[in-house]
Amino acid sequence: MMEGTVIRSTGSFYDVIGKDGRKYNCRVRGKIRLEGIKESNPVAVGDHVLIDVDQDIGSITDILPRRNHILRKSVKKTGHSHVLAANVDQLLLVATLAFPKTSLGFIDRSLVSAEAFRIPQVLVINKKDLLDDEGLEWLERTMQLYGEIGVTCFSISALYEDPSDIRAILKDKSTLFAGHSGVGKSTLLNKISPSINQSIGDISEFSEKGKHTTTFAEMFLLDPTTSVIDTPGVKEWGLVDMNEQEISDYFPEMRDLRLRCKFGSRCIHTNEPKCAIIQAVQDGTIALSRYENYVSMIRGEDNRK
Repeated sequence: MMEGTVIRSTGSFYDVIGKDGRKYNCRVRGKIRLEGIKESNPVAVGDHVLIDVDQDIGSITDILPRRNHILRKSVKKTGHSHVLAANVDQLLLVATLAFPKTSLGFIDRSLVSAEAFRIPQVLVINKKDLLDDEGLEWLERTMQLYGEIGVTCFSISALYEDPSDIRAILKDKSTLFAGHSGVGKSTLLNKISPSINQSIGDISEFSEKGKHTTTFAEMFLLDPTTSVIDTPGVKEWGLVDMNEQEISDYFPEMRDLRLRCKFGSRCIHTNEPKCAIIQAVQDGTIALSRYENYVSMIRGEDNRK
């Protein structure tokens, strides 16, 4: 048996870097899939696994305990989740305010999923070169909104600018890159390290949505202590295993205030009397958009809005 790290997942096969530094193409032993795991992909990129090696072909026999993971509701299997990556140090969400537009609802669901495991978040708003004056004002307001709650924010035109500041925050970390198709994840990754060489697609003029270019999740090693994980474009980000009482825990601006509510942890901050969260929204100390997205989450509404 050898320990290794999953660096690429195709759904059926997994590339694993072993402790010996060699790459092995592996399948998953059936027993892992039969242990009641409610995940559409019980083995994810970033997982530390045990493999049984026969020359260059291996079998994944066990998944070692995860430090954390980021997941969303599976769009293919009802009642299942899909793990985007495991054992990560931060989430880097690439978004665009136009062509295609990333909704604040999608951004907030992504951040909440990371915050559930106390995984730091980075928001990169790409394609600022496509914005007019009104769009640039919206860009500044959006960056201020998320910067005030502790999210590290950048704006960039990945086609034309060198992402040196972004490259610096990746150092000595494992970072998951996520976002809609067409927001420029592959372009940004190629700028960060030309050796990555991800293919780049076009935007559909009909839908103004991106076309999938990244097919499988894959980890790229930038140096011995720095890695990035690229994922296929995410259309929806449904929350998993969160009840309405705990979701406010994953909004940093709500986490401390909620203890001041009249009904304490039983308050879900919708119409209860003497609710500190509702009062903060009325006072302007909690952004209305964040609160509205919080309410849509506890109601289970369409997560694409």
